[in-house]
Amino acid sequence: MASIRRTLSQVYQDRSYQNGVASAQAHKLFSTNNNSGKYSSLTSTSAVAAASVYLRRKGFRRSFYRCTIFFILGLLLGIFPFGQVDNDINKHDFSFEMKPPHVNVQLDTKDNFALAAVSLGVEKTTPQLDRFSRFDYVERKQVIVITPTYNRALQAYFLNRLGQVLRLVQPPLLWIVVEMTSASAETAEILRKTGVMYRHLVCVNKNNTNVKDRGVHQRNAGLEHIERHRLDGIVYFADDDNVYSLQLFESLRNISHFGTWPVAMLAQSKNKAIVEGPVCNASQVIGWHTNEKSKRLRRFHVDMSGFAFNSTILWDPKRWNRPFSNPIRQLDTVKEGFQETTFIEQVVEDESQMESVPPSCSRILNWHLHLDAHGLVYPRGWLLQKNLEVVQPIK
Repeated sequence: MASIRRTLSQVYQDRSYQNGVASAQAHKLFSTNNNSGKYSSLTSTSAVAAASVYLRRKGFRRSFYRCTIFFILGLLLGIFPFGQVDNDINKHDFSFEMKPPHVNVQLDTKDNFALAAVSLGVEKTTPQLDRFSRFDYVERKQVIVITPTYNRALQAYFLNRLGQVLRLVQPPLLWIVVEMTSASAETAEILRKTGVMYRHLVCVNKNNTNVKDRGVHQRNAGLEHIERHRLDGIVYFADDDNVYSLQLFESLRNISHFGTWPVAMLAQSKNKAIVEGPVCNASQVIGWHTNEKSKRLRRFHVDMSGFAFNSTILWDPKRWNRPFSNPIRQLDTVKEGFQETTFIEQVVEDESQMESVPPSCSRILNWHLHLDAHGLVYPRGWLLQKNLEVVQPIK
């Protein structure tokens, strides 16, 4: 409600003036009182608006304080639950997969099927191994497999067979495949499809005409790659035409320095099997199996696929107290069959530095069969472009 502010003026002090002056002063007083009424009305409206804003702010603060108190109270109740939670339930104990229920079916006299019982429920199952279970994130030594290969009729078959075996080995595993002159597109395609971590190398040799054993130079190319990049792991020479067991590659990770094992192979006549490799007593090598008189002069009677060693021997000679720092390589100048013993003599001094794989050399883990086909024409791209010229009709 508007208030009328009355001030002291000359109208109330001088009552003796006549109408002229008095009326003028009265008119002036009336106009002054009218303006003061308008000012009083505006002041009251501003006061009401300020009061409403203050009340709104006060209500917002009160709501905010209440929400904060309830939030802190709920947080404390969640951190300190009133009760005990049973954590014995395993996520693998129950399977919510929809499976057809077990139904007992009985055949009545009228050849009609009658359902005896139908049961639905949660079935307790055990976790099954799948293809992702092999990645269990357990620290293991890396296995470095060096495979020399060359163009021939059964190359694709041998590489695919070896690649499928290496695919089943627990990682980490590195497959180094070395070709002689150039990297073929067919070999690269096979390596990509195996799903194994690999490196495709080419052995560059200036004098290819003077090469006696291409496998020696290809393995040396793989050793040079390991030494240059300081790859850490267990090095194993695996030819693509051999037969390997999965346990062999898993046993390689137990080698600390140099490991060896017996290898079964066919004799030259291919009518009997012979064993070549170490004779072991527990984990010690005490002798050698040998059946060929021409190889009795060798210091170590072992096949190329019958030993493995630590890769740090190649690029860290101080760790193994090697007296010389010359690179360890296979020799092409020695006779056939002596590449293994001359190479091993660069790695170890005697049998005391060797380890048997598996203990006591009790199992044959790989076979060297020499079943490669000779005299077959290698088709370009591994595909026959046309049929044979002779067609034999069916009688």
